[in-house]
Amino acid sequence: MFPALETELKQQTLPDPYEDFMYHHLQYYGYFKAERGSLPNSATHQHVWKSNPRYLLSGSFGETADLIPDPLQKEKRLWPTCLSSTVHRQIEAVNRESLMLNSPLLKSRQLLHDDLGEVNSRLREPRDLFAFFSSSGPLQAPRWPIECEVIKENIHHIEWVPPQPEYFYQPTGNEKVPEIVGEEKGTVVYQLDSVPTEDSYFTSSRVGGKRGIIKELAVTLQGPEDNTLLFESRFESGNLQKAVRVNTYEYELTLRTDLYTNKHTQWFYFRVQNTRKDVTYRFTIINLLKPKSLYTIGMKPLMYSQLDASTHSIGWRREGDEIRYYRNNTDDGQQAFYCLTWTIQFPHDQDTCFFAHFYPYTYTDLQCFLLSVANSPVQSQFCKLRTLCQSLAGNTVYLLTITNPARTPQEAAAKKAVVLTARVHPGESNGSWIMKGFLDFILSNSPDAQLLRDIFIFKVVPMLNPDGVIVGNYRCSLAGRDLNRHYKSILKESFPCIWHTRNMIKRLLEEREVLLYCDFHGHSRKNNIFLYGCNNNDRKFWLHERVFPLMLSKNAPDKFSFHSCNFKVQKCKEGTGRVVMWRMGILNSYTMESTFGGSTLGNKRDTHFTPEDLKSLGYHVCDTLLDFCDPDRTKFMQCLAELKELLQQEIHKKFKELGQDMDLEGSWSDISLSDIESSTSGSDSSLSDGLPVHLLNTADELNQKKKMYKKKKRKPLQSRKQRNKQYQKSNLMQESKLTEDAPEGAGFASTLQKQPAFFKNSENTSSSMMKNEKPRLNELNGRDKGTSLGPSKMTTLILTKNKERMQREKPGFRVSCSPKRNTNPSQEPAPDTKPNWSRNRYPATKGGRTTAVVYPSLHIYTYP
Repeated sequence: MFPALETELKQQTLPDPYEDFMYHHLQYYGYFKAERGSLPNSATHQHVWKSNPRYLLSGSFGETADLIPDPLQKEKRLWPTCLSSTVHRQIEAVNRESLMLNSPLLKSRQLLHDDLGEVNSRLREPRDLFAFFSSSGPLQAPRWPIECEVIKENIHHIEWVPPQPEYFYQPTGNEKVPEIVGEEKGTVVYQLDSVPTEDSYFTSSRVGGKRGIIKELAVTLQGPEDNTLLFESRFESGNLQKAVRVNTYEYELTLRTDLYTNKHTQWFYFRVQNTRKDVTYRFTIINLLKPKSLYTIGMKPLMYSQLDASTHSIGWRREGDEIRYYRNNTDDGQQAFYCLTWTIQFPHDQDTCFFAHFYPYTYTDLQCFLLSVANSPVQSQFCKLRTLCQSLAGNTVYLLTITNPARTPQEAAAKKAVVLTARVHPGESNGSWIMKGFLDFILSNSPDAQLLRDIFIFKVVPMLNPDGVIVGNYRCSLAGRDLNRHYKSILKESFPCIWHTRNMIKRLLEEREVLLYCDFHGHSRKNNIFLYGCNNNDRKFWLHERVFPLMLSKNAPDKFSFHSCNFKVQKCKEGTGRVVMWRMGILNSYTMESTFGGSTLGNKRDTHFTPEDLKSLGYHVCDTLLDFCDPDRTKFMQCLAELKELLQQEIHKKFKELGQDMDLEGSWSDISLSDIESSTSGSDSSLSDGLPVHLLNTADELNQKKKMYKKKKRKPLQSRKQRNKQYQKSNLMQESKLTEDAPEGAGFASTLQKQPAFFKNSENTSSSMMKNEKPRLNELNGRDKGTSLGPSKMTTLILTKNKERMQREKPGFRVSCSPKRNTNPSQEPAPDTKPNWSRNRYPATKGGRTTAVVYPSLHIYTYP
């Protein structure tokens, strides 16, 4: 039937030893009892996969299609929709004659054959990188701890941009401070039965959470005249533990702490039903933990009406009056609690409304977005979606790799990397909105986005803590700890998300330079958006870590505040992603803090941020990357000069506060930056709680194994050559020590002295402080060891390739040097105000225009 195959099979008469061993091995242990003739046809399998790769998507995202024992039977279920009748007949004929089943050559699933009649073997391409998504089936259902009850309703909210700015609440000073009544004098109308606290720990999870019938926790209405509100929070990202009715229209609310802890009450998200129109309700949350809050300076809660959404397409909006944040007068003597109270009038009778601390962005929202990317024939070409790891509860942590395919291996090796992460703190949903804005732009067809994909490899983890997002935690994972304090942890099973993220970045650094790392967060005490970075002590890159934030403030002057940025590294922040990545060698390592409130800058002064504002900042991150890496270093040097001037002003201010005079003409740049800046004071929960009790023994055991491994790794000096080298080294160290002590040996000793610290102070008082300064970036050089070409040659190669491709694909495309090259206004927000620098991205030609083929090089011009 197939002469080429028959000829090949006649030559292959001997069975493969490994295959033969595996057959007997599996038969012996009872795992395999079929005959060899019943095994699936490998070549047929590859042909089916190559003919229609989408057959891999037939199983829904949450189903376990791998439970089908016979892969061939699994394929038979899919063939009617995937293959033509001709292919069916060929496959049936091959199965009947079993031509290829006896050939060990053709049983490898890594081999691919062009045609069933020819044997032209080659290695198969990797499977569809996002094949675990299915356009026909449902998404992966979130997995909950088995202690959590979950309602079956699907909660969905529309996105909406308010037509008018939503201004801050202006306190009058006459706001009422309601007295806490409690459930002794009130009526409990909603209460979760059991909430895991710090006395317990996570054990297992399942889809849907707790087994059994879901009880109705809200009170039963006595009739149509009963106006009691019905509360609910047992849905994704929901958080409300108890509601007590203390008056006809007044309710005291208690938030649930982060699971397996007894603290972190900040995020709230709950539903109310059975509302009455034109009636003033009062809600008071009584167990908040932070002494300071944006609610004291005008922030309003968010409300969502389902009737308004369905009839008028109105989504989340800032609502509330008589807003007051104050200390609770019913302290238990151990921990101080704070209250948030506000009044509200619902827009409709018998409406279903939601309240939230900030715009929710759930794990399901993320999966819907990733599904749209996976099903896009264009975006899926340059955005590859993989599973980074599984969380404690078994939810998938996604990793996106975004870059345009390189034409040559040299071009691919020359690309630098950018790493972005979000939602390590699950209650900071503003990080997800910035991430969505970034992804919307970088996956678009904008010329700027295409350029960024040409010269960068983006590694994106959009949701680091899916478990915490699902259960409605504010800060912790199901381990009961803040993940952003455990990036140095060796407990892979307890903190899988950050362990695999750090490991991924470590591997990435071994193959290429990581230009920038940024972790998106939310801030509960400051307005605007700002960055936390790390001061660099290397004189060669002095102040360079501040250039990107300053550029970002110029590109988004009404949202981003450079003066709120801080670059001091505190000891309590050593376990954060920002500091750990910086110590691994990433110079530009940042935490982006986005307020829960709004802006105090420019045209947006005293207004709340909307999701569109945060998404626009994701675009500005991309825009600033291009400015940061512009081959024309004018902007970079301008920012560097401005930073030096700002630093000089800050030093003058500090000495003036101390009542000292100092001439800074020659030595101002030698003063320690750490002495000038105050602490970041980012949150009240910045200190690490250490490991949970049940993990202490595990950590000790791992540390002991690590020490034993290091001891075993040290090999004894067996050869004479090794002993001689060690002897010479010790002698040299002794001689150098003696020459340093001897005055006549000063000339030789000077060559052996240690390098001086980066910051030296001419004053004796400052020199004592500088003894504690340590160099932190010793691995900045040698990042591109693996590339075979030099930097200049590599840059020329990339620019030439890009030029040829742009001329071939877009022969008539020319770009103006004015603001941006994106011709599609829907892909990027129109800036309200322009930066005060020139918007020319590239040097202008005679006609004031330049072609888009002159791409910026990231290989030489990253730093001046």
